[in-house]
Amino acid sequence: MLNLQSSTPKEWGELAVKHIDEILLDHAHCEKKAASTALSLIFRYPEVTQMIRPLSEVAREELEHFELVLSHIERRGGQFERQSPSPYAGRLMKIVRSEEPERLLDVLLCCAAIEARSCERMTVLADALDDGPLKDLYTGLLACEARHHMLYVDIAQEIWSKEVVRDRLIEVMKHEADTLFRASSVPRMHN
Repeated sequence: MLNLQSSTPKEWGELAVKHIDEILLDHAHCEKKAASTALSLIFRYPEVTQMIRPLSEVAREELEHFELVLSHIERRGGQFERQSPSPYAGRLMKIVRSEEPERLLDVLLCCAAIEARSCERMTVLADALDDGPLKDLYTGLLACEARHHMLYVDIAQEIWSKEVVRDRLIEVMKHEADTLFRASSVPRMHN
């Protein structure tokens, strides 16, 4: 269902648990960026009316997740602050073609890839965590991440044929797996 071309080893989850405060901060930044990306697509492509309402809903939901993760950070005595980002998204977006309408297709599918990887990583992290509020947090977000992945694919399929979307999604997901393989060892959701 998630179309991923690689799997995260359970060792990533064990490392993430050891650096959970950094992971939580990165997760908050990821949720904020996901909301921003959904809104920026609405602003950039107002003529693509079939994606306006779904992306508006995604943006609100991502901001709710941002606030939820912020609450966990604050409960642990931390605060939201700057953090050096993972190079994952920047490297992933290198597959995006510059000419329209291909650019929109690629951005939608890159968003789908990020959501899929987030879902998979949250599953690995939830499995590595002991019972408690953080395990509940990550277990509770899984369905939303999977739904967001499919939403971006579904939007693309409303604009392009299923065959075009399927073929390009395979290319994007292979690129995503390669991007993840070349990630740094800094503790982040997508490293």
